[in-house]
Amino acid sequence: MATTNAPATNTPQNVTDYPNNNTYFLVWNFRENTAAEQLKSVFQRVCALVINLNNSALDRFPDSKASCVMGIGYEAWLKLDLPQPLPKELKNFEAIKGDKHTSVSTKGDLHFHIRSDVKSLAYDMAAVISEMMNSVADCVVEVHGFRYWDSRSILGFVDGTENPHGADRTYFAVIDDQDPLYKGGSYLFVQKYIHDLDAWKSLTVEEQEKVIGRSKDRDIEMSDDIKPKNSHIALANIGDDLKVVRDNMPFGSVASNEMGTYFICYASTFSTVEKMLTNMFIGNPPGNYDRILDFSKATTGGLFFVPSTGLLDSFGG
Repeated sequence: MATTNAPATNTPQNVTDYPNNNTYFLVWNFRENTAAEQLKSVFQRVCALVINLNNSALDRFPDSKASCVMGIGYEAWLKLDLPQPLPKELKNFEAIKGDKHTSVSTKGDLHFHIRSDVKSLAYDMAAVISEMMNSVADCVVEVHGFRYWDSRSILGFVDGTENPHGADRTYFAVIDDQDPLYKGGSYLFVQKYIHDLDAWKSLTVEEQEKVIGRSKDRDIEMSDDIKPKNSHIALANIGDDLKVVRDNMPFGSVASNEMGTYFICYASTFSTVEKMLTNMFIGNPPGNYDRILDFSKATTGGLFFVPSTGLLDSFGG
């Protein structure tokens, strides 16, 4: 079993950038009974590929805001014989079950978060990664996200208003002294939500605003004496000292009316995410769950670790 020392560079992958116009979210699972040597060989080449794609995009299309961030799941970390001890909070995400709604847990070995203001570049990145991964793994989630107006979700409300800005983005998204061996890394948590738009649209704007806790048009948070205790804002925001960097994107099929939100966040501690999910799905107090869940169903849920660029480069050989 390999051991780790601090990598040559603790520079984070691009986890603190803002959402842009086009995004690919890909989750891959390694096939069972694939030879360990083959898995490790492909993984090594994929790590090197991600480094190369980022460097190439920066050199060739510096204004495209293009990047690819790669995360590794707990089981994949063990299967690939990656360094021990593991990142302190990397584990298999366990479902969080409330009385009415469940934050489900689904398997994921590798996660790729690809974004670019140039759609062609995002597509090319996703395609070349998929060509390499296809020999040893299956893609179990592929979501094409897009910017909807002024960063709104399909529900019509601005998404991500509570995100930190400036230096706070690095503080809340990137590991520092919490885990010196993995400095520059991040915890990545993702959920694919499908919205019941027919039920949502049956509400008046005033009723929708009470579900969210903000005004729909102007994106202004309700005062505490007006904001419902089960509103999304009241339960998903757990304090100024406990924040994550969200990069949520809407997606979907207009013809089938299957529209959703891909929830994605980067955090320096996964315990912050767990507390947020517990508030939402179990409730605070228990039973007072997040009302948005009556209109938005989580169909996936997975935790990954995003190594620093130095550690990722070392994985690439």
